[in-house]
Amino acid sequence: MLVAKNAKHAKRETIIKRETIMKKIRVQQGSVAMKKIRIGIVGAGGMTAYHIPGFRKAGAVVSAIADTNPAAASACAKKWGVGRVYPSLSAMLAGEELDAVSVITPNRFHAPLAIEALKAGKHVFCEKPPAMNARETLAMAKAAEKAGRRLLFNFCNRARPECEALKKEIDSGRFGKVNSVDAMWMRRTGIPGFGGWFTTKSLSGGGPLIDLLHSVDLALWFMGYPEPAHVLARTFGDFIRDRRFRGPWGIPVREDGTCDVEAAARAFVTFKDGSCLAVHNSWAEMIKREEMSVVLQGTKEGAAIRRVFGRDGDDSTAVDTCELYTMTARGARKDRPLTARRDEAMGRIRSAVNFVRTLQGREDPLSDPQEAVKLMKIVDAIYASSRTGRPVAL
Repeated sequence: MLVAKNAKHAKRETIIKRETIMKKIRVQQGSVAMKKIRIGIVGAGGMTAYHIPGFRKAGAVVSAIADTNPAAASACAKKWGVGRVYPSLSAMLAGEELDAVSVITPNRFHAPLAIEALKAGKHVFCEKPPAMNARETLAMAKAAEKAGRRLLFNFCNRARPECEALKKEIDSGRFGKVNSVDAMWMRRTGIPGFGGWFTTKSLSGGGPLIDLLHSVDLALWFMGYPEPAHVLARTFGDFIRDRRFRGPWGIPVREDGTCDVEAAARAFVTFKDGSCLAVHNSWAEMIKREEMSVVLQGTKEGAAIRRVFGRDGDDSTAVDTCELYTMTARGARKDRPLTARRDEAMGRIRSAVNFVRTLQGREDPLSDPQEAVKLMKIVDAIYASSRTGRPVAL
């Protein structure tokens, strides 16, 4: 009885603490909404092509770019008309009056950079994956909570029109309980370079499981992020050093580089509420076409979101579908598309818009740090199960 009372008291204290933090954030948002939000970007890579337009579309100002490669920082700043460049986040924080920081770097640096920015009192928009593992992600979430600042991760597929529409339908209760989901992102020639940070585990944390994490996050988001129970998984290294499977983008080949991540991952996750999730991610498999899909089954209806690519990594040739599946009272099949809207950017710009609008108090955040922690716990368990050959309890 005493244990139950203590647990209840601890839960109440946690709720009160979070409500206090959220009140602090809302007050800070009120002052931010009265002025132009100033954002500094760390990392001059390809994702700036989505972050910068998204931030500007929402009315924010991109004040500076920081990168350890001065030439890359200068070229990016010139391309996007950004005034100043810095060699590091620390230098940018010292030289600029910023409200927020956007982190676009190799995965290894997500946690330390985000935590540095949060401790400096800045809101943070961080690329996926959240970090290298659940431990680092939890440290980021705690830093955001302590600072009373927003921490959003770029799970951009949540921002795709069809995904937002399907989530509203799920939340309406029309599907009943979503009890099983298949999440996949498969490529045939999708290895993003050889010997660069994508294929180096100490810099990336893993291969396609982490790189193509959107499908897993999307599935969990549709499911309401239930508590995981067990994970059984296998990863495969076939073709990871075969240059015939290199994608049309990513890091150039480095002859002296490392390729020590998986080429494909498969997993089965069970949850404490009785639901389950099948995961299939790959960079290099003998399949016909690249596909990203989430297929869900509810107790009342089913649905599927699919993007089928004409060529690996080429969005312009993709075909998007989002369909709902049910049965009539007379036993006839009833299938219908949910939305015909299509976003070639796969939510990348819309997600950046959401970050700014969240700071302005105009929208709810599309991502949550605690969900990110749960996601990375599942990723950790997938790698652990593959390594040991045994199921992992969570």
